[in-house]
This record gives sequence, structure tokens and C-alpha cells, in this order.
Amino acid sequence: MRIASDIEKKNMPGQRPKRRSECPLNASVEMLGDRWSLLIIRDMMLRGFRTYKEFMECYEGIATNILADRLKKLVAYGIITAEPDPSDGRKLIYSLTAKGIDLAPVLTEMVLWAAAHEDTGNQALVRQMRGDKEKFLAGIRERWASRHSSPAWTPVAGKKSQ
Repeated sequence: MRIASDIEKKNMPGQRPKRRSECPLNASVEMLGDRWSLLIIRDMMLRGFRTYKEFMECYEGIATNILADRLKKLVAYGIITAEPDPSDGRKLIYSLTAKGIDLAPVLTEMVLWAAAHEDTGNQALVRQMRGDKEKFLAGIRERWASRHSSPAWTPVAGKKSQ
């Protein structure tokens, strides 16, 4: 795991990779086009994950080198931030930015699309999204907003983040 100062030095504003084209869809795919980035964002939005250790415990079993790379890229693109942990400056606490939380409707639509066309799990979440999508999204935004004013919050899954 990298220490906070390494991440901060490597992710200074203006150091984003050059895009292959000006197409908005291309920009989205370059930032989010791999499954790991989307799953990291999912875990931050729905499960309240904030630490490297928590991301390592995701259902899909991400490799350490891939996790470190995707976190670094998400920071570089301004989708998440990485701040030193106040209790241990060698560790980082990751948080979604406003740009990152704006992906909530996109991820919700992706979940609903997959549930409509594939045999998927977590039907309780799918029913919640289908039942009142606007209320679901408002809840995601409220939890995110409370995160900026309070260190503890309750993720969608009902598990308190540590």
C-alpha cells in the first residue's frame, strides 16, 4: 500500500492521462470502463467502504495491484479523494467527490438494466431501486452529504463503516 504523500504527489491536478478523442462517451469509458473502477464506486456508495482493507474484502476478490491502480486513477480523475487517516497517517481514507456521487444514477440504471436482462442476485436492492428510484437516489446523496459532516453513517447494506 502506498503512503498518502505518494498518492498526493502522483495525482496533482492537471496530470490526467490524455484522451484518445473528444467524444463524451470515450471520456466516460476511459475513466470508468473497467469493472473494478465501477465496483469500487459501488462499494463506496452502497456499502460505505472507505479504506484499502475494506475494498480488499469486496465480493469479487480484487487483486492488490489492480486495486492500488484503480484507486490512483479514480483520484486522478477527481472521482474520489484520498486523505491521510487521522489515526494512522500511513493509511488513506477514500471518499467520493461530488463528481463521483453524480455517478449514482448511472450505476442505478446499470443495475436495473442487468437485473432486467440477466439472472442476478441482490433482488432486495433491485426492488428498492425499482420501487422508488428517486427516493433511492436521494438516500444515496443524503448519506454522502452526511459523510462530509459526520464520520459515521449507515450504508444501504445496513453495515456501519469502520
